[in-house]
Amino acid sequence: MKSRTIRRWSAVHTWTSLICTAFLLMLALTGLPLIFHHEIDHLLGDAPELAQLPADTPQLDLQQLVLKAQAHRPGEVMQYFGWDEEDPNGVVAIMAATAGTEPNASHTFMLDARTGEVVDMPSANGGVMMFILRLHVDMFAGLAGKLLLAFMGILFVLAIVSGAVLYLPFMRRLKFATVRHDKSTRLRWLDLHNLIGVVTLTWALVVGVTGVISACADLIIAAWRNDSLSAMVQPYRDAPPLATLAPASRLLDIAQEAAPGMRPDFIAFPGTRFSSEHHYAVFMKGSTHLTSHLLTPVLIDASTLKVTAVAQRPWYMDAMGMSQPLHFGDYGGMPMKILWAVLDVLTIVVLGSGLYLWVVRRKAAKAVEVPA
Repeated sequence: MKSRTIRRWSAVHTWTSLICTAFLLMLALTGLPLIFHHEIDHLLGDAPELAQLPADTPQLDLQQLVLKAQAHRPGEVMQYFGWDEEDPNGVVAIMAATAGTEPNASHTFMLDARTGEVVDMPSANGGVMMFILRLHVDMFAGLAGKLLLAFMGILFVLAIVSGAVLYLPFMRRLKFATVRHDKSTRLRWLDLHNLIGVVTLTWALVVGVTGVISACADLIIAAWRNDSLSAMVQPYRDAPPLATLAPASRLLDIAQEAAPGMRPDFIAFPGTRFSSEHHYAVFMKGSTHLTSHLLTPVLIDASTLKVTAVAQRPWYMDAMGMSQPLHFGDYGGMPMKILWAVLDVLTIVVLGSGLYLWVVRRKAAKAVEVPA
């Protein structure tokens, strides 16, 4: 590789790394506990626990659960119903002052589907893990914070690619995994920085790209609303506002008839950003571990309970759905979480050693400068 090309790649690697290092260190440090958020919630006592009842205890229908939720928070409206992954009797309810209230201002709690009993979820309403999640996702700055982190993620990907390009000529001089223990501290750290960087290369690219996609989730959802959802609800554009909603009791049966072989993930009530002013949107998911992250919305007229559309997923919604669990290692159970945590720690070492090498190099350059 020509020296001029090497210098250009070196400049790209140096400055992309330096600009994003502080943000990436924050993301790596906050991402570590988020990998084990379920386990930490249980440890802190923030995980909801339902009452022990006979296994054959019947569940209430959805409309009864809606009424239980509304009685718990009078004056607020339903936004979403979701189902707990760990306990099929747990129904997660999200309510707010208006249907269009942004997520961070909503209140989340769990209902026991058999009794309608309310179970608090501290971790979803300002607990320790929610603080860490907000810091990781948007730094408490909303969309601006997400877009800034997306830009830092792009710089991170550029730093990874440029680092890999620079490592190619480096490998011609030394055997792979060589660490020159007989050399200076700076060279030992350079070898370790390069070695760990190459070992974690694929993982870092996956986490970097999925992080950028996740950070752009608000824009992706807005694009889906303006494109796919807008086309599906076009016949309702001039319809008068709904005076009352049809009972939600049969929503799941209706959705499962429209999307056979799938199961419900969550329901978006009329007026939320995942639905329209005139529809319940029941988001159905596949039954396999992979397809459980790919959601198909079934739009149901909120006054007649007729299915008006079963939407095809646009590619960018699939990308968002796949990227979020992959970003935190939620695909393969505890072994994958442990692997993700180890790689996260190694990335912290790479970031820290890269910063150290830049500081040492700057000091060495100043030491040889000749005064004018």
